[in-house]
Amino acid sequence: MAKVQVVGITRKFGAHTALEEVSIDFADGGFYALLGPSGSGKTTLLRLIAGFDFPDAGHVMIGDERVERVPVEKRHIGMVFQSYALFPNMSVAENVGFGLSVRGAGKSQIAEAVQRALDLVQLGALGARRPHQLSGGQRQRVALARAIVIKPRVLLLDEPLGALDKALRADMQIELKRIQREIGITTIFVTHDQEEALTMSDRIGILRDGRLVQEGPPEEIYNHPKSEFAATFLGDANILRGAPTDNGIRLDDGTAIVVSASARVRAGAMASCAVRPERIEIEPYAGPAASDPGTANVLMGRVSRRIFTGNSSTYFVVRGSETIKVHVQNNGTDRLAEGQDVVLRWAPQSTVLIESG
Repeated sequence: MAKVQVVGITRKFGAHTALEEVSIDFADGGFYALLGPSGSGKTTLLRLIAGFDFPDAGHVMIGDERVERVPVEKRHIGMVFQSYALFPNMSVAENVGFGLSVRGAGKSQIAEAVQRALDLVQLGALGARRPHQLSGGQRQRVALARAIVIKPRVLLLDEPLGALDKALRADMQIELKRIQREIGITTIFVTHDQEEALTMSDRIGILRDGRLVQEGPPEEIYNHPKSEFAATFLGDANILRGAPTDNGIRLDDGTAIVVSASARVRAGAMASCAVRPERIEIEPYAGPAASDPGTANVLMGRVSRRIFTGNSSTYFVVRGSETIKVHVQNNGTDRLAEGQDVVLRWAPQSTVLIESG
């Protein structure tokens, strides 16, 4: 096992810059998610770590070794692709043992290692089957077993759950995390699925247009995004914009949005505030005596739409030209009606101040 470092990595394809001066430390034994929209550079970065491509600038470290010019076959990397890339003419056991056979391992050694790997992914009794006889989740496990049977220093996963249905994805997230913890291998996982990144990773790196936007533990990024993009890409967020004040911002209509006392922006900088939809309380408007719309972090609005999602509902509240989302648990109480006037309120601790210029 080994830590991985990328330092000042830049990769260009003609006039297009896929990655620009990206630096990340991937801790030994950690589970790290690279998250971003299509074209953000996350798969390019994974390919550079694996050795399928080479950077124009910067370097890659695996353990204490610089490897940015080392070919893929000498980096001792395990990799799982979204397509799984299993050999259809081989049995499950032959697929898993292929890497060992290429390395010249003996038959008994291969058989023992393959059985251990299949047991680890809970497919120990299916070694004789062919890939077409397996479900999607089972094929994914075979691909994972093939990657780990060679005992790689680093495991790279390029959206390996993308072809699975929602329920199976949820199951495989748990299984992948269990297996990673059991073998203790440094794992770098590429995904565009925010929930997947939050559920599985120890740390997340958010990429956008080839740059690293923010990096850190999932809860830290979710609760303290440093940009509007990070706030809205990792989870859902309402963005409110206004003039900076000593303790937040003031909206165009004069409403004060207050944040925690420690939050500040530089003098002259523009600012916005992010509020997660689940942090907002919503209640029917009962007149000025019950709800003072001039109070900080209190907004008036009207319900334009409600979306029922089973255990929760999302209310879309129109306020002038803005629409604010509010997530509410469905606990059996009366729902709010479309067209109903409502009051929104939340605590200063639920407001994140973001410097935007």
